[in-house]
Amino acid sequence: MCKVLIATDDERIAAAAAGFGAEVAMTSPDHPSGTDRVAEAAARTGAGVIVNIQGDEPLIDPAAIDDAISCLLDDPGCQMATLKKRICSAEEAANPNVVKVVTSLDGYALYFSRSPIPYDRGGGATYWKHIGLYVYRRGLLLGYSALKAGVLEQNEKLEQLRALENGIPIRVAETTYETIGVDTPEDLSSVQAIFTSLLRHG
Repeated sequence: MCKVLIATDDERIAAAAAGFGAEVAMTSPDHPSGTDRVAEAAARTGAGVIVNIQGDEPLIDPAAIDDAISCLLDDPGCQMATLKKRICSAEEAANPNVVKVVTSLDGYALYFSRSPIPYDRGGGATYWKHIGLYVYRRGLLLGYSALKAGVLEQNEKLEQLRALENGIPIRVAETTYETIGVDTPEDLSSVQAIFTSLLRHG
């Protein structure tokens, strides 16, 4: 990535980021989603491809980011991409804070849900976790806020459904890198323990 910006409307986050030398883009407090916030920040740059790494995904591996970016670099027609990882436990599949995704045979998202999808009628279904990272081409991202938010996005509270409801395909790359999205106090404790271990052992 050529440039990293931290987009926020919170002065506390801005101060913390500035403390370690990060470049901050202050944005409106009225954005309904992270994508809308990133679009405002991206409009101030000349970037042709923008990566949205959400703040609740602190363990994203750089190689996984590259996998998502490659979807756009390898296919000029691809406008938006994200990541999925195989779910290995029934508990994770049932957790509404773990967003699931199902994809077509050619690797495009069919649906995202907080419920386990697909329904495992016959037993042995494979579930995939959606990882909260998005890559967009500039034109799509800057027009994202103008897209109508549909019923599915409102019901699931998942911003990526806005793209699907408006007929925009999302390419989904598979990754094997594990990550923990911070959605609960328990998630935060798990991530803090991982960082503590890394600091101790390198």
